[in-house]
Amino acid sequence: MRGAPGQDSCGHFSSDCYLDMAGWVRRLLQKPKQSSSSAESSLNTKQSPSSSSSSSSAVVTSSSTSSSVASRSPASQVSISSSGSARWAKSYDVCICHSNGDFEFVEEMVSYLESQPEGIRCFLQLRDAMPGSAITTELCDAVQNSHCWVLLITPSFLEDPWCRYQMHQALAEAPMANGRTIPVLKGIDQRDYPRELRCLYYIDVTRKENGFRQIKDTILRYLQELCQSTMSRIE
Repeated sequence: MRGAPGQDSCGHFSSDCYLDMAGWVRRLLQKPKQSSSSAESSLNTKQSPSSSSSSSSAVVTSSSTSSSVASRSPASQVSISSSGSARWAKSYDVCICHSNGDFEFVEEMVSYLESQPEGIRCFLQLRDAMPGSAITTELCDAVQNSHCWVLLITPSFLEDPWCRYQMHQALAEAPMANGRTIPVLKGIDQRDYPRELRCLYYIDVTRKENGFRQIKDTILRYLQELCQSTMSRIE
């Protein structure tokens, strides 16, 4: 029986055959391999146009989103002193409800408010009421023609029926208490705080300067919110 090429009659490979096989294996091992960077480059080169377009689209979307967010930045505050401000729809910014026995203190408070840069307009009954008009008419008109009402609650206030009448008028005008009614306590115990006002925070004027500042800030905050909301409805 004849052996395969390179084999003798006993089936053994010749030395030349082994040399040929060794050379073939060596050439196989020395064959250059494709580098990983080349493969990656090739993969990127073969990337479909649709993938590239998708990536570009993502960048544009992100950019447009940023622009959209920027365009929704809060509007600058509306000036309460501008000519078209809702502030001028009423004659006064604040009506001061007080007892006649507290007039000296009230004059000092009104002087402070009216001297502010915003020129807070105060209604002071003994100063601004029309001579000869009915007290009830003046009190009701003062409440209706003012944006806010400061109730100076003192022992004299609690004993004065006209003060209580004006307090009830203010509560009827703004029953939801959205910052328009401003109770101010002076010289009374907290337990004497009127029951009708116990759903409202009050300002304590034991420290006069701090109390006056709080009253001013509360009035201006309400006027600012009023003008801002009015402008928003117009837009």
